[in-house]
Amino acid sequence: MSEQLIYIDGEYLPKGEAKISVFDHGFLYGDGVFEGIRAYHGKVFRLEQHIARLYESAKAIGLTIPATPLEISGIVVESCRRNGIANGYIRLVVSRGVGDLGLNPYLCPKGSIVCIAATIQLYSPELYEKGLDIVTVPTPRNHPEALNPRIKSLNYLNNIMAKMEAIRAGVQEALMLNLQGYVAECTGDNIFVWRGRKLVTPPATENALEGITRNAVIELARRKGLEVREERMSRFDVYTADEMFLTGTGAELIPVVKVDGREIGSGAVGPVFRGLLEDFRELTKVDGVSIPGLS
Repeated sequence: MSEQLIYIDGEYLPKGEAKISVFDHGFLYGDGVFEGIRAYHGKVFRLEQHIARLYESAKAIGLTIPATPLEISGIVVESCRRNGIANGYIRLVVSRGVGDLGLNPYLCPKGSIVCIAATIQLYSPELYEKGLDIVTVPTPRNHPEALNPRIKSLNYLNNIMAKMEAIRAGVQEALMLNLQGYVAECTGDNIFVWRGRKLVTPPATENALEGITRNAVIELARRKGLEVREERMSRFDVYTADEMFLTGTGAELIPVVKVDGREIGSGAVGPVFRGLLEDFRELTKVDGVSIPGLS
């Protein structure tokens, strides 16, 4: 296959030539927003929801995206088409654009758009069968009035610090709490527990991103007749759950079988998770915007 093509501000450039300015405020300050999007079976999964969330994040930080939602959608689909990505991962980035070395965002005349269509594998296939072992880390999730976790910003240092703590503890993922001590989310995924015959996830309004995969799982669970609740949970609720799993665009759905040395349920991957994973995989076959020539 020819060299990967990256979209940057109106051009599709070979990977080796795809560069941004060192004065871009996304590079200098993490000043921008992004979306991680998946393509399955020649379709971009829930593209409209991703684009809507991108614009919400941009509005929250006062960033004007220099394109319409329809144009952004076209960039995503065309990036997949040009790179032959029928099943893969798309990283869509909008930065504040080029400015000076100061913080003032109003000196950046125009935002910059980057789109990368490639592949991703966060976890090995066997972990979807065996489940993850995770730990709670000291770094709390950002306070919503400092940098709201619902904003999918380019500044992921809070998540990265927690990820480092998890890796130093010998595991791949971290459970993050909010400043009140309630469960928020993991470093890149939302959290679900099956407890008392209810599927529970922390509210997206409190220290957690409103995940696209999260919302799809809630829909699928309710379609199966499962009771789903969005409510605060402590680590007690996690430790005493019958099942636990994480959701995210990169991870999709992945089970957790141990938290802080405590087995979740029987310590094995449970039937609720397996059923929802199967339903999710079926959903990805039919839900999405078609990529010309690949669908």
